[in-house]
Amino acid sequence: MTPSNEIRLFGLEISVWLYAPALLVLWLAIFYILKAVLFRRFGRWIEKNTPPGHDFTAESLHLPLNVIILSGGLAFFEKLLPLPEDLDRAVLTLIKILVILAGLLFADRLMIEALRYFSTRVRAFDLSRGIVRGSARMVILSLGLMILLDALGISITPLVASLGIGSLAVALGLQETLVNFFAGVYILADRPIRAGDFIRLDSGEEGYVADIGWRNTRIQMPPDVVVVVPNNKIISGTIHNYNLPDKEISVPVQTGVHYASDLAKVESITLAVARETQKRVSGAVAAFEPSFRYHTFADSSINFTVVLRAKEFSEQHLLKHEFIKALHRRYQEEGIVIPFPTRTLDIPAHVPAVPGIRGASAGPQGTAAE
Repeated sequence: MTPSNEIRLFGLEISVWLYAPALLVLWLAIFYILKAVLFRRFGRWIEKNTPPGHDFTAESLHLPLNVIILSGGLAFFEKLLPLPEDLDRAVLTLIKILVILAGLLFADRLMIEALRYFSTRVRAFDLSRGIVRGSARMVILSLGLMILLDALGISITPLVASLGIGSLAVALGLQETLVNFFAGVYILADRPIRAGDFIRLDSGEEGYVADIGWRNTRIQMPPDVVVVVPNNKIISGTIHNYNLPDKEISVPVQTGVHYASDLAKVESITLAVARETQKRVSGAVAAFEPSFRYHTFADSSINFTVVLRAKEFSEQHLLKHEFIKALHRRYQEEGIVIPFPTRTLDIPAHVPAVPGIRGASAGPQGTAAE
């Protein structure tokens, strides 16, 4: 369409240079007002029909839509004005840049709002929000730059080839860092360990997971020492996680009684002490029913295992401590003996005693005790 230089209004000739800016202002005012009304209604609908925080798409559209409305107004303005060819191309190029910029702004703001939303619900996003946002922005800006260069008629093939060669060189130079980076991605995605878990590694370190980073994991050991372990070392070895599937942990306690003991009485008294300890100690699971099992005829005692239960790994030490004290006191009251290790030697009567050997003389029945 060939723009006309003048229009007739109420018998007056009005130059295009007068009415075109007025129409541009009218265009912007109408569409900005319409956008505000629609967004207000859309926001009310979002509040009624979706949970809080789900409106990040609408929040991401505000600024990009403003740029799109401005681009449409400039395109309309350019059609009305009889601009020189060079200036006309410059305006069209500016409109292309604004449209591409609007798309980049939408993608960037949508990514930021979505990451903010998911970081409050998924811990992996919360721990990795900074690097994910930086990586996503780099990708968005790179794509936007290539689209912009292509729209301006600049060949992007050499740039893509250079980026490929540069990426290969960077990957080779940062091989170990990238291995740990992807190991961190795996840990955050699969979650074999989580911040706050008590773990033990193959190398012997054990403690609470203080922080899971993209390259290293920090473990707070009981002596208040932080061990920094590369993520690759964690996923390539065996991990003992005492907080999975839940924090509660069984606490076995081994002991034994004399062969002359009344085993039924020993079991009854031991279980009574175990139940009382489970209810009394703050770190124990009060509702848990302890178990008792004899399992070994040892050299000087009949051994058994009592299984208690603690709320988490660090609570087991106090639970054992209190149980052993209470059990020892109760055994003394009941006359139950936990024997010292002893050994009986059967020596035939006809074997003569060896001079110089102390503490091993045969008695009338041919036996000696150590």
